Amino acid sequence: RVHEIFPRARQVGAQFGVMLVRYRGHDIEVATFRSDGTYSDGRHPDSVTFGSDTEDARRRDFTINGLFYDPEQDRLIDYVDGRADLDAGIVRTIGDPVRRFEEDHLRMLRAFRFAARFDFSIDEDTFEAIQQHAGSLALISAERTWQELEAILSAPTRAVGWSLVVGSKLHRFLAPSWDCANDDHERTNRVLAALPAHPVSASLALAAVLWPRTPSQVAPICRDLRISNRRTASVSWLLKSLPAACDESALELADLKMLMANEHWPELLWLLRAHLAASDQASDAYHRLVERSSVVPPEAICPPPMITGDDLSTWGLKPGPQFGRILNAVYRAQLNQKITTLEEAAELARALAGP
Repeated sequence: RVHEIFPRARQVGAQFGVMLVRYRGHDIEVATFRSDGTYSDGRHPDSVTFGSDTEDARRRDFTINGLFYDPEQDRLIDYVDGRADLDAGIVRTIGDPVRRFEEDHLRMLRAFRFAARFDFSIDEDTFEAIQQHAGSLALISAERTWQELEAILSAPTRAVGWSLVVGSKLHRFLAPSWDCANDDHERTNRVLAALPAHPVSASLALAAVLWPRTPSQVAPICRDLRISNRRTASVSWLLKSLPAACDESALELADLKMLMANEHWPELLWLLRAHLAASDQASDAYHRLVERSSVVPPEAICPPPMITGDDLSTWGLKPGPQFGRILNAVYRAQLNQKITTLEEAAELARALAGP
């Protein structure tokens, strides 16, 4: 019937009674009231039956998500006491919480996302059901788990959301390789709270949660969560670079420039500041790093090398492992401003090559 009214509507979920109607530049989901059958996979209903608005409301996850609005009569339709919970700031399942979470295990993470985002509390029975069925989260596809976790960690309320995840023991089932038995969760929450009070990238938030793991320990976790290689690389770079940033006085100018050349340099500064604050350390290292980087001209951060491998070959050097060592040493001297001309670069290269 919807397709009859809107012939150009897209059938994005016709089996669930959902059509996508394009109207005045907006995509509007038009859904048929329905009731769901069993959920054998813990995520999607095996079948749906189109029915009444009452049935549709009672199949939903939380009372605050079970409200309807009639725009023609300007009235709220509430079959699940959602308005009361909305006013009281409570996240509560519709009906039996055990059944709601057995139907869709991902609802456990969604409960915490809503609670953190709106500064709501979790209904006691709802929270207990999450604790009892926390292990079911491992049955959810990694992509969907990460999607919810990313929404929790990147939001300004990330510290509250992560605290709820840890308090319910859900964190133990986020990924098979995520061993969090020895994590200092109180410190992690302090780091998350010290990050900027606005949405941040998932890379920065995840680095804050996974510290002090090494890149080799981070890679399996990201792989389990089906996180892209690019994001995995950014998280690994932040964790690898943090110790160097903390020891700012040991950074040569070349080291600083190489850090600044990375696209995640601003996030490294945020992570450093949060790390120092969470560890009750003075922020001197952060301020010195900001001051030192502020006087480096953009064109000096990552200048083209003065010499290349072709130059070395022209000078009669045979290609081999020494090429890389010579080029790296000369470029580092260039970044450190110990050499400033092509002649000086060539002289250093020849000296490094030996007789």
